[in-house]
Amino acid sequence: MPTRTPSPDELIARGNIPRHVAIIMDGNGRWAKARGVPRLMGHRAGRESVREAVKGCSALGVQVLTLYTFSIENWQRPAREVSALMTILRQTLRAERAELKANNVRLQVIGRPADLPAPVREEIGATQRFLESCTGMQLNLALSYSGRAELVDAVRRIVAEARDLRLDPARIDDEFLASYLYTAGLPDPDLLIRTSGEMRLSNFMLWQLAYTELWITETLWPDFRRRHLFQAILEYQGRERRFGRSD
Repeated sequence: MPTRTPSPDELIARGNIPRHVAIIMDGNGRWAKARGVPRLMGHRAGRESVREAVKGCSALGVQVLTLYTFSIENWQRPAREVSALMTILRQTLRAERAELKANNVRLQVIGRPADLPAPVREEIGATQRFLESCTGMQLNLALSYSGRAELVDAVRRIVAEARDLRLDPARIDDEFLASYLYTAGLPDPDLLIRTSGEMRLSNFMLWQLAYTELWITETLWPDFRRRHLFQAILEYQGRERRFGRSD
């Protein structure tokens, strides 16, 4: 018997809505291969899944949604595929900005956006300006992102400031280092969703995921819908988070 999908009202009534949901969107290529269509069809099909995740999280009052959109390692893919992915990203930003504004969603990019082609950076900037009056959920797109690169960038900034400010090493603790990450000022993810059944973090938010609850689904990203999101949050609500403490 299929699992019944809870409604937003039921989830909200239970309380304990995650403040920050992060998603590793995996399986576009396998989705396309299973249907005998080009890989890019899988990437395009994933746009509806992004829309479902954004609207679902926004409806529940999630404060932050972070989507692992394009990793630093993804630059190693064939140039034609990378170019097409950048085109899809630009088209998606342009097509979805009105919907994002209707849902009061803010947009931020984490990663190394300077690596992105100029037309993509311009589209991101135009979308952020379009949404600048929004006050609701923050949508983070992780672009040219790597968890290790994030830590390297943080250390570089700390070392540069230490050289100028004679930083006392005793000041460097968890909170201090976190303030130099791409996600400075945001809560760490409470829930990480990964599609396609893979059991790894893929170099994603290595610092921030220290105590995050994980929810893995065999569903491929283009097939991910709001019901999957709600099922993940329902399971999250039933877990006890100890953060390293004993029972």
